[in-house]
Amino acid sequence: MPNPELLAELLDVAVEAATRAGALLRDGRPADLGVAATKSSPVDVVTEMDLASEKLILELIGERRPEDGYLGEEGADRPGTSGVRWVVDPLDGTVNYLYGLPSWGVSVGVEVDGRAVVGVVAVPARDELFHAVLGGGAFLNGRPVSCRPAPPWGQALVGTGFNYVQAVRVHQAEVLLALMPEVRDIRRAGAAAVDLCDVAAGRLDAFYERGLQPWDMAAGVLIAREAGARSGGRPGEEPHGGLTVTAPPGAFEQLQARLEELGAWHD
Repeated sequence: MPNPELLAELLDVAVEAATRAGALLRDGRPADLGVAATKSSPVDVVTEMDLASEKLILELIGERRPEDGYLGEEGADRPGTSGVRWVVDPLDGTVNYLYGLPSWGVSVGVEVDGRAVVGVVAVPARDELFHAVLGGGAFLNGRPVSCRPAPPWGQALVGTGFNYVQAVRVHQAEVLLALMPEVRDIRRAGAAAVDLCDVAAGRLDAFYERGLQPWDMAAGVLIAREAGARSGGRPGEEPHGGLTVTAPPGAFEQLQARLEELGAWHD
């Protein structure tokens, strides 16, 4: 476990990075914002603001912590020598941002020797800042938050998301078709880091998604866990791109087991 002084320093830098990037995205969005590039498919887009946000964050971390490593969604991958790595999504929910929908954020996670120790997610359109430090609980705008107790399975409000690759989406739709009649309802907001924070804040009973990348989860999973949720992949696995499941104890086991039955991790 890193010493408290290091954790406090990392949290301060993470909060500054997420807050400044969030303000840039909120206040600097051009009226004629368009697609700058695509990634996994023609509908998996990058805007000029994704790139501007990552540049701001990368430069800030480079100034404050020049020996640290960095992994960012828009291509930055810098090895470090300190044992600290920053895992950043400079604009989570790009399509929402492109269309003017409010569910988007900036996710800044910090690992020390491969272990997540700090997570910050800024959600500027909601004027919200989530943060957590390993072992210290989860917070929204400085106030402690906790996930909801597990409801009966039929009353669970479950969040999810979909991959941008067509073949994967087809199977995800089949899983959703089987799952939807069993629970209260399904929500699909379009920004995994924000969804994970909504589990932490008790706004969702559970969340699952296939195909998430490290920058999608680095901050949000820690925040959800510090709020009392469990998080994993298939039974016995940590969350990863194959499957990420997050929910309070009780709901977690039910959702994980059902997704295993439905083969949610593969085509």
